[in-house]
Amino acid sequence: MLSTLDARTAASILPLPLHKRHEPLRPAVAPRRAYAKDEEIFLEGDEAEFFYKVVSGAVRTYKLLSDGRRQIDAFHFAGEIFGAESGGEHRFTAEAIGEVTLVCHRSRSIGTMAFDNPMLAREVLASTMEALARAQEHMLLLGRKSAVEKVASFLLGLSERTTSGGVIDLPMARIDIADHLGLTIETVSRSLTQLEREGVISLPAHRRGIVLKDRAALRRLRA
Repeated sequence: MLSTLDARTAASILPLPLHKRHEPLRPAVAPRRAYAKDEEIFLEGDEAEFFYKVVSGAVRTYKLLSDGRRQIDAFHFAGEIFGAESGGEHRFTAEAIGEVTLVCHRSRSIGTMAFDNPMLAREVLASTMEALARAQEHMLLLGRKSAVEKVASFLLGLSERTTSGGVIDLPMARIDIADHLGLTIETVSRSLTQLEREGVISLPAHRRGIVLKDRAALRRLRA
């Protein structure tokens, strides 16, 4: 018969029972980090050590083109995930638009996420598919629509992602909208003025917000 010490030693090296071996690991608590307005989260070409979930605030991701222009590929809002890469480097630069709080997940956990944290795995997959759909819409928008149609599509899409009411509080400046839509800031301002003149939106004088007055008209412009 094994002594008590021998029994403990043997137990420590024996494989886990089958039911224990297939239990999901308890996921580690991911750290949170706060960023100030315009602070860089990561740069294009940085090692993709983390991916992120927005807790509060908004983030822009962009590339600087060879001629110095900035192309904003996407905005990311509370509840959305960004920065998950298929390769080892970030393809875009990410900045906080205003004050932002993010949850930081290590990218190396993506490969085992379905086992370690299936809820987060489903969240990442859903967010990735939504981002892909938005990227496809954005590509069509850049190539085939007029300036007013671009701005109308942007406003309607933003309202669907950030609010259930008829008022959009814009976290970004008009120059950000211009760099996202491939327009000048003057063209964005003229398009907003035209939409207001036609009764589709209203622009409150003392706030960075837009009231959507005629969603049906916006949908027609987006179609």
